[in-house]
Amino acid sequence: MRSEGNRFLEAIDELITIAREAKIPAEIYHLKAAGKPNWGKLDAAIAKVEAARKQGLRITADMYTYTAGATGLSATMPPWVEEGGHKAFVARLKDPAVRARLVKEMSTPTDKWENMYLNTGPDGILLVGFKNDALKPLTGKTLAEVARMRAKSPQETAMDLIIEDDSRVGTIYFMMEENNVRRQIKLPWLSFGSDAGSPAPEGNFLKSNPHPRAYGNFARLLGKYVRDEKVIPLEEAVRKMTSLPAANLKIKDRGALKPGYFADIAIFDPVKIQDHATFEKPHQYATGMVHVFVNGAQVLKDGEHTGATPGRVVLGPGYGKK
Repeated sequence: MRSEGNRFLEAIDELITIAREAKIPAEIYHLKAAGKPNWGKLDAAIAKVEAARKQGLRITADMYTYTAGATGLSATMPPWVEEGGHKAFVARLKDPAVRARLVKEMSTPTDKWENMYLNTGPDGILLVGFKNDALKPLTGKTLAEVARMRAKSPQETAMDLIIEDDSRVGTIYFMMEENNVRRQIKLPWLSFGSDAGSPAPEGNFLKSNPHPRAYGNFARLLGKYVRDEKVIPLEEAVRKMTSLPAANLKIKDRGALKPGYFADIAIFDPVKIQDHATFEKPHQYATGMVHVFVNGAQVLKDGEHTGATPGRVVLGPGYGKK
């Protein structure tokens, strides 16, 4: 999406226009109204999608089950400062004139770029991924906290951290609203994705904090929103995690239990399924998953990994086409 914040509705219009004129399906990746000033736009966003679907367009969306997103600390700054690549970006951040301009632009409301600094405020910006070992003790602190520690403005602190880490700095932004999350979960054309890799709670992975969605996204849906809060029925949640995304991505012979399909099966205890990963302690596996089969081979037995690795590359319908 070109915008999930101040130009959220315009970005949806653009996506629908592309789908209509190119005669293709389109997926909103991911559906969210980011930043408190934009929370009230969800009604209009849903209406736009449903009107397009009634016209025959295949518009779908996906989401993760949290009120925070994750990207780089660089997202607090306007796009022009990153032009020319990372080295040019860092060089600009060392220029006093550029820094003064950035402080002003980061603090000024605008529709010209997605201002993550104003969308959340420095207290809602959690620092989680540093390359520089000297900065790793700051993992889990907010930008506001680090700014106070250094007796600098949050804007200048953000610039300094990117320079010192020589990276965009992995960052979590608390920018969505819980009631909107629940409303989105109910949408029949919306599926779920973690938008994360698969780290393990060991070794080098422990030196940085991922978003808890990496460990808990799907168990959180089944435990918190299905079992505990009854936002949607269990059967609907399963459809939105399996056959719906498989159909949207046109993945052949997967996403359902049917004769001739690959035997990808996840067996869980609906009473015990639960996420445990938090923003403070994300490296925690979910519990309640009992058995898992991938391509017919069992990889999880009674909650323990069997050591089997039967996974394979899944190719979509566009593979090999020019």
